[in-house]
Amino acid sequence: MQLSMWTYPWDIQDLGLETVERDLVERAGLNMISLATSYHAGRFLLPRSPHRKAYFPEDGTIYFKPTAARWASLAIQPKVADVIAQGGDVLGNLVRRRDAGGLGISCWTVCLHNTRLGMLHPQAVTRNAFGDANYYNLCPSHPDARAYVRALVADISHSYRPDRIELESPSFMGFAHEYHHEKDGVGLTPEDDFLLSLCFCPACLARAADAGIDGEAARRLVRQWIAETCERAVPERRFADFPTGGLDVFRPWPELHAYLIWRFEPVTSLVAELREAAHPGTRVVIIDLKDGWLGGCDLEALGKVCDGAILCAYDMQAGDVASLMAAGRAALGPEKFLGTGYRLFYPEMAGPDILAAKVRPARAPGIDGINFYNYGLVPAARLDWIGAALSA
Repeated sequence: MQLSMWTYPWDIQDLGLETVERDLVERAGLNMISLATSYHAGRFLLPRSPHRKAYFPEDGTIYFKPTAARWASLAIQPKVADVIAQGGDVLGNLVRRRDAGGLGISCWTVCLHNTRLGMLHPQAVTRNAFGDANYYNLCPSHPDARAYVRALVADISHSYRPDRIELESPSFMGFAHEYHHEKDGVGLTPEDDFLLSLCFCPACLARAADAGIDGEAARRLVRQWIAETCERAVPERRFADFPTGGLDVFRPWPELHAYLIWRFEPVTSLVAELREAAHPGTRVVIIDLKDGWLGGCDLEALGKVCDGAILCAYDMQAGDVASLMAAGRAALGPEKFLGTGYRLFYPEMAGPDILAAKVRPARAPGIDGINFYNYGLVPAARLDWIGAALSA
């Protein structure tokens, strides 16, 4: 079983590679590290860093040394984060230690969630039914965005040969995603957020039209619904069974339902291209959530074009984890990698017994891996909780 922990390069720079390896192996009982190789902005509390406690990473940068030839002809270009340009190639150091018998290497790779690049390339971002740009989300239908992510995955896998690449956000993102100072005075319902997340950019409409789908009719309906939401004095649920009812909720509106079914295509085909671009020796898996369909992820279809999935069990009870894993295995089939991910944040994980109970279902036969979130964001004592949960 692959047992890993999501980790940022600055954690390793601040604490030292030997300390991080000792923590992961001896305290937590892990055999792999999932290192961020491209990431977005944020503000992070670093409880164990000896140098700082609050950190704002550069937005939309990469954490490895790119191969110039792979990017020469592309419209969207990567930027190497200053912590790597100035502090050294953390991924390269980890790979060398792996080859000498150290931890396995998984590259945690954010694909389309990139506000810096969205601001630089607004033609390549998702747009709602009113044409408003979501600058934080490059669109999986846009050729420039697809070419960027293909080069990203190809460069990482062929240059560094990691054991695994974990694809985060190769899909459409929700309207609410903790963007800087988000404000909503309306009180959006879950279905309102979903409707505002639907992309009707020119690339999506053209790609849908090529498939025989009337995206413009779907856009008009969604635009009308959003306008009605904004006119209400107080929030009102349009669909009582959303999101539990899935796409069946939209069957009474055939044009919209067809567009939502089509929406899986750009995501699935992009992931297929990423698997093809990657080195054959690197396993390519997606990071997804229980309701991944909201972002255009069809787990069964994705399982046919990549090597498997890590399904995050955030905010779930132990029984829900077992159901999540069973559904994941049914969708992926028996041969593909299936893992899960746990967030070690308080109060979600209020103690070692809670973590142990939630981890137990993921130790069942047929589950191939577990990831924990996140090395640099939690107190060191919680590493011992992982070790106890895995040895129970």
